[in-house]
Amino acid sequence: MDETTLARTDNTSERRPGFRATGASLTRLVGPIVARHGGGVLARLKSEWAAIVGADIAAATWPESLARGGTLKLRVAPAKALEVQHRTPLVIERVNLFFGREAVVRLALVQASLPFAAPARPPPARPLRAAEAAALDNQLAAVASPELRDALAGLGRRVIAAPD
Repeated sequence: MDETTLARTDNTSERRPGFRATGASLTRLVGPIVARHGGGVLARLKSEWAAIVGADIAAATWPESLARGGTLKLRVAPAKALEVQHRTPLVIERVNLFFGREAVVRLALVQASLPFAAPARPPPARPLRAAEAAALDNQLAAVASPELRDALAGLGRRVIAAPD
């Protein structure tokens, strides 16, 4: 290898045809877009929403956007808006606990329909056959408390009628 070949291979400012590392270019391009839309925080909120706030609150709310000042815009089912408003400190605490930092300072509630369908209810249980009902009653005959017997009978009906 002569000196001119060596100088050309060590010269990093020279433009060469072919592939180049795109990491720096991609960061400059995508960085402002991610920052403007709440970045990975909003994406993580949406993907883990039920785990963060609990199934009852998640069924009535959906995170829409996260502003730079820490304001989380929540879409809330109109029937649950008052309940969610009272639980605002709890929601903020759970979100911040999930991220391990103060990611959300306040909530902005927007009453609107949720962007997803409500979960489907399971089909009603089939009625028990006469032999099944008689066997259940026979097993519960020894229970003295009427309230306990009724509760156990309801549980027994659901267990027997559940699909296999």
